[in-house]
Amino acid sequence: MKNDASAFKNAHPGIRDTGKLFLAAFWLSLLFLPFKGLKNAAIFFLVLSAVLFFIKFFSGYKRFIIIPVSKAIDRTRQRLFATRFSVLLSRSLLLLSLLILPFVAGDYFIDVAILSGIYIILALGLNVVVGFAGLLNLGFVAFYAIGAYAYALLNTKYGLGFWPALPFSLLLTTISGFLLAIPALRLRGDYLAIVTLGFGEIVRLILNNWDSLTKGPNGISGIAPPFIMSVSLGKISSYYYLVLCFVMLTVFITKRVYSSKIGRAWVAIREDEIAASVMGINTTLYKLYAFAFGAFWAGLAGASFAAKMQFVSPESFTFMESVLILCMVILGGLGSITGVVIGAFLLVLLPEVLREVQLYRMLALGMGLVGLMIFRPQGLFGGKGASLRN
Repeated sequence: MKNDASAFKNAHPGIRDTGKLFLAAFWLSLLFLPFKGLKNAAIFFLVLSAVLFFIKFFSGYKRFIIIPVSKAIDRTRQRLFATRFSVLLSRSLLLLSLLILPFVAGDYFIDVAILSGIYIILALGLNVVVGFAGLLNLGFVAFYAIGAYAYALLNTKYGLGFWPALPFSLLLTTISGFLLAIPALRLRGDYLAIVTLGFGEIVRLILNNWDSLTKGPNGISGIAPPFIMSVSLGKISSYYYLVLCFVMLTVFITKRVYSSKIGRAWVAIREDEIAASVMGINTTLYKLYAFAFGAFWAGLAGASFAAKMQFVSPESFTFMESVLILCMVILGGLGSITGVVIGAFLLVLLPEVLREVQLYRMLALGMGLVGLMIFRPQGLFGGKGASLRN
């Protein structure tokens, strides 16, 4: 009987896909249940099931519609980015639009753009660990917190400004990433995730309970904004340009490192660690590099966050922040720098856009992520081989 059942499933693979669609619709309707009750949740389940089945049915005719549309998009992309001049022109227009944003947008949108920039730096740092090296880190927010508190303490207790304190914050977070990597080198997959999760919770509990140093749950206030030649960057439009410079620097350096010998070694470890070690790659050393390099950018984001908010507390560095940063990387595509930038921007922007329907915005975010996992599990810009199978 078991052989007959397996043969039937192999002969009818659509049954397995149908079960996945039903399961996805049922799970999303359960999330919808607390908001509108059982009747509306049942209606939502039926409508969503019909929509998913329509999409599944429609995908069978992709050679008639979807493939020609994809070819048209590819032709347009080639025309726009086929020459060096067109690439330079598109990048120049993007840079120009980012530079003039404070002159055409209100303070609220500039504030959202600054927050997006900080999360882009964080997501690019996590992308080094998860996307490049394939090491699942669920405690990345700990480095974010260390960078923020390092600048806050150096500024409020010792009077150091942003620029003198920034190297110390980056050095401390880099050393923290290096130290975390040492006990985690022999771990993979779920075990590595548990260790990094524990590290993140340990850091948060230390910040919450070490009252004499961190002021516990009350946090640290009165943090000074950055200065450039005695000119304060406390104004939101001025701080926007500082964060924009940090984002451009992060994208440039991570892209160069990814194309270097170190980046190729990380990708080799992600794809097959045993094969990489046989080919002469020192996997232990390159894993240390990945953790330390990713923590470096988290420290930069943490210091930028503390300088912007002028206040830090343990509530800003919970486990859900690590999950949010990981979602940004997965949404954009593991290992894709462009995808991670877009994923971070979307996951910061969408909750603000959906603020008018505050009860449903997390539901919409969950539905979007579930749909992404079903129809495009590699992410928006993910390439081949980008996976968490290690």
